Amino acid sequence: MISMEGYLERLKNGSLKLYALEKELAPEDAVRVRRGFLEERTGVKLESIGSFSINIDRAATKNCENMIGTVQVPLGVAGPLPVRGEYAEGEYYLPLATTEGALVASVNRGCSAIARAGGAEARILRDGMTRAPVFATDSVVHAKEVADWVAAHRDEIAAAAESTTSHGKLLDAVPIVTGTSVFVRMEYDTKDAMGMNMVTIASARAAEVISEATGARLVALSGNMCTDKKPAAINLVRGKGKSVVAGVFLTDELVSTVFKTTAAAMAEVNTRKNLVGSARAGSLGFNAHAANVVAAVFIACGQDAAHVVEGSSTITTVDAAPGGVYVSVTIPSLAVGTVGGGTGIGTQHECLELLGVAGGGDPPGRNSKKFAEIIACGVLAGELSLIGALAAQHLARAHAQLGR
Repeated sequence: MISMEGYLERLKNGSLKLYALEKELAPEDAVRVRRGFLEERTGVKLESIGSFSINIDRAATKNCENMIGTVQVPLGVAGPLPVRGEYAEGEYYLPLATTEGALVASVNRGCSAIARAGGAEARILRDGMTRAPVFATDSVVHAKEVADWVAAHRDEIAAAAESTTSHGKLLDAVPIVTGTSVFVRMEYDTKDAMGMNMVTIASARAAEVISEATGARLVALSGNMCTDKKPAAINLVRGKGKSVVAGVFLTDELVSTVFKTTAAAMAEVNTRKNLVGSARAGSLGFNAHAANVVAAVFIACGQDAAHVVEGSSTITTVDAAPGGVYVSVTIPSLAVGTVGGGTGIGTQHECLELLGVAGGGDPPGRNSKKFAEIIACGVLAGELSLIGALAAQHLARAHAQLGR
């Protein structure tokens, strides 16, 4: 173990920068020195932050700059959750990382209802990660010419984009004109990767081709028409990442037994709260608490937590059916992957292994689609439980018991 004193002194006198420690030290030593500097500088002991089990060599070089340790989040599990999808078929225990008391218990109750109903159905509707560079043109006439060129040369654009990756495939390139600005919304199949890095690099090459051919000036590689990590109607309508649906039929007896309410009451809660209430509020999410489950799974499984924003744009429906109700969730924009990013960190990788989706699938893309179907069914479980609690007027009681 290296001596910290010399490095601490250099950090204090400014001859060594915090971000440069890894240039002179092994990652674990750099993390320890950086943490020691902060402890000395602030007078705060960081013992818990400095206690961890993950591989620092990877985390400090691939996932986090200026690393000082880890923040640990309690990890619970809900299930078994029976899923009947095209890619996910069987029972799964859903890992949920959260500090919100009552969340895991609520999702677990939803899983119980789904299990008693014989499992939830799930299907992937669409799969495509997006990046949308924005170009400046000289006039509206020039803008139209650029858009026409893009529409007529998609094969050329695809060849340029795909030359940067051995996995990604360009599915579409849609030009959108606003005055003298031209946005080209490119959509890619990224297989088992969530794919933001992949599509960014590919789109940079494609943008060069467009600029060279049309004279349009690339202003920004992301023009927010993607849209990335922000609520947006375009993602709600066209989708981004995985567009996935899940549903389950609940009998009147099951609703009464598990949720202590009626199917009619659950349908009314969904209509007046999730649909009318959300519309009146101008919300882009028409659901009870889909983001709760998406966030907890994302943190547990090494996903980019900021993409919870897109996952929150879920639409929950409750349809009357003979003898009960059919409840479904539609998640138009679920950005998930099973390779790359945080999926290789030890604790997160184990959570993916728990679901049987760690690493690349066979064929490529299968694992990420399976993962999306499982998440959708987990969101469905959470929606069932909260709608049921609201319909039975049990929400405050549950939080009083478990949420303190």
